[in-house]
Amino acid sequence: MNYEDQLKLQAYLDGELPEAEAREVANWLAKDREAVALHAELRNTRQAMVGLEIGTELPESREFFWSKIEREIEGVERPAPVRPAPSMFAAWRRVLRPAAAFAALVIAAVVVNNEFNIVGRPGVAKLEASRSDPGTFTYHDFSAGATLVWLSYPAEEEVAQIQPASFQ
Repeated sequence: MNYEDQLKLQAYLDGELPEAEAREVANWLAKDREAVALHAELRNTRQAMVGLEIGTELPESREFFWSKIEREIEGVERPAPVRPAPSMFAAWRRVLRPAAAFAALVIAAVVVNNEFNIVGRPGVAKLEASRSDPGTFTYHDFSAGATLVWLSYPAEEEVAQIQPASFQ
């Protein structure tokens, strides 16, 4: 017997079915022993419950009674939630993240300043080496306003090749 049939038997017992359905259930009860057994069990349970529905009256109003219960519930101290101790990795991460961000900003500022000379450095000399000719150096002294270009000709390799030829 499925759940819908059980509900239909309960409705029949409670007198909630229309006449046509009530006749169908009565015919079904005449044919099915399992339905008769369930109907009898439901009827016995209903009769046993009739005497238990005694109302209980409270000495105070319903609202006052529930407000007392609510005050008791609110008055109970709730334990503070226990937070697990942070791991050593989490503690280090809290310190290292800002430090790494600060270090990255400082490095970026230094690199940008060296490339584009944003922050002028008066009195600082600058030495440049030519990439195309390794024997040439340029020296700029900004405080004195002087520029010196050093040319090392003949190149050291050429001098090394020339000297052995002159000694022969």
